[in-house]
Amino acid sequence: MYLKEKKSGDMVEVLELQALINPKEDEIKGRFHAGEEMGDARAFAKADLCFPSGEALPQCWVNPAYKG
Repeated sequence: MYLKEKKSGDMVEVLELQALINPKEDEIKGRFHAGEEMGDARAFAKADLCFPSGEALPQCWVNPAYKG
């Protein structure tokens, strides 16, 4: 799955899907996909990511107190 870093607009490959959907996790492991070389894996704050369309991540993924 790919998300977009809000600040740079670059695509981030999500390497830990379980961490992404777990609202108790503030960060996910991912890597940039910009240019020809694949970036090294690193931590990304969920608050800095959105869907490629620009839509925010669902509250049930980021807010542990969310009761949809």
